[in-house]
Amino acid sequence: MPSPSLDQLRDIHLPPPPGLWPPPPGWWLVALALSLGAALWIARRRARQRPLRAALRELDTLAHTHAHQGDDVLLARGISRLLRRYALWRFPQAGAAGLIGADWLQFLDRHGGAGRFTDGPGAQLASLPYRPADVAPHEHEADIAALLTLARHWLRTNAP
Repeated sequence: MPSPSLDQLRDIHLPPPPGLWPPPPGWWLVALALSLGAALWIARRRARQRPLRAALRELDTLAHTHAHQGDDVLLARGISRLLRRYALWRFPQAGAAGLIGADWLQFLDRHGGAGRFTDGPGAQLASLPYRPADVAPHEHEADIAALLTLARHWLRTNAP
């Protein structure tokens, strides 16, 4: 029997390097922490945005009701109440509860109205909500649409 020579011996075979999957346990903990952090961030953001979403839904309901009834006074009253409630929630220390007329419109302009409440379609909110419904002149649809658009813009501008 021939004796094995050193030339015929094979070198030591190392195991293959570790793969990327499955990751080590530490990476699982990092992934879990990141997932929980993202879930908490999303939940807090959704909770902060809840009043805005409710206000936008109410504005859509007011627009839908106006489309069927055509009552401009009722729409202006609803928009004014909605904007005031949202302003009280969003700016609790600003004193918006006691503002009326031009002061209320200036408040809306200072907080995102850009002058469109005192000099634009938002000026209807100073007088239209306080008229009796039977004597209110029918406003043009473009003015009402502009008022709805302005209210929606003001709400979104003041999102938390």
